[in-house]
Formats: sequence, C-alpha cells, structure tokens
Amino acid sequence: MDKISLEVVTPSGRALESTADEVIAPGARGEFTVLPGHLPLLISLRAGILSFRSGGELHKSAIGDGFAEVSPEKVLILTDNFKDREGIDPVLVRQELNHVQTELQKSDIEPSEKKALIAKESWLAAQLDLYGGEATPAIMRPGEDWDAETDEQPLDQVEST
Repeated sequence: MDKISLEVVTPSGRALESTADEVIAPGARGEFTVLPGHLPLLISLRAGILSFRSGGELHKSAIGDGFAEVSPEKVLILTDNFKDREGIDPVLVRQELNHVQTELQKSDIEPSEKKALIAKESWLAAQLDLYGGEATPAIMRPGEDWDAETDEQPLDQVEST
C-alpha cells in the first residue's frame, strides 16, 4: 500500500515527521482527509486535532491555525502551535482557558485583542479535546495528596465545615 509523507513545521522547527496511510486535518471550513495520490491543494487550517493512520495505528496531535500544502506524495503543515497528548497539562490548560473566557466577556475589548483571545481559546480547546475526558483534579492546594487508585483525597486531609 502507498504511503504519504507528513511533516508539521512550527516557528521553532520541525515538530513531526512521519509516513501515513491517511491524514485527517482540521480545515478552516471543516475536516478533510488526504490519501496517497491526492491532487495538489493549499488549504487554511483552524485549531483542532490532526490525525494520521499508519500501519493500522491512529496517531493524534493538537495543532493551531495555519496552512497545509498537499501534494500526491506529501502533506506539509505550517502552524504556530503543535502538541502531542503527553505534552499537555490539562490543569494548566483549563486555568488558562478560564482566564481567556473571562477576558472575552469584558465589554471594553479591542477587536484585535478579541480576535487574538478567540484564537487562543480555540487552541486551548483543541488541547483539551486531544487530552480527553480523564478525571483530573482541577486545582490542588499545597499539601494535598490524591489517592491514585480511587482518585479521592485522603480523609485526614479533607477540610471539615
């Protein structure tokens, strides 16, 4: 079976280089799939999940806004943001997302600032989407320790009211 080359480049360098049976990317107007032999295409991307299948294994990463250049043999993605699931701290992402959403609710925001906040909100949401719905504590106070097996706080550390 033919393969297609996949490369993701960010301002800090090459973030991903692989071969794939298919690539699924978040286009500005919806997801699109690329298979080997695809017609040439230049498309804008929105923040979302980049998926690619290689040898029956599905790989996913979060990407920010950017562009994709597709040729019959290669998909080149240019984006400012890229993260694998392992690089995501869901607690910090949720905190940052809450801050961004609070800022967006202010009425005195300049249009350019609002646009930047919306882009940041989309990037943070893509990271949370990639991370998934695992139960993690939203915020831990100093001295707290969670029981890894039950995901419960030890009784001797629960504050009484």
